[in-house]
Amino acid sequence: MSNKRLVRNSQDEMLGGVCSGIANYLNIDPVIVRLVFVLLALGNGGGVLAYLILWVLMPTDEEPVAKANAFDEEEIVIN
Repeated sequence: MSNKRLVRNSQDEMLGGVCSGIANYLNIDPVIVRLVFVLLALGNGGGVLAYLILWVLMPTDEEPVAKANAFDEEEIVIN
């Protein structure tokens, strides 16, 4: 049994990490969750309110993971 928590994802955030955190929790693509929020926002404006409430209520992930350097010399392979 995994110990999953609903937290904002600071590694894959576009605005506040809410959609990415929900997607990680549900194990789906963050683009799907972002589209749902956009459709709700365009439909009746509820997506904006829901996003802001979740942004305030959801905690951030504990420790950010160090991102790999895109130009790391050990990872560059030239054929």
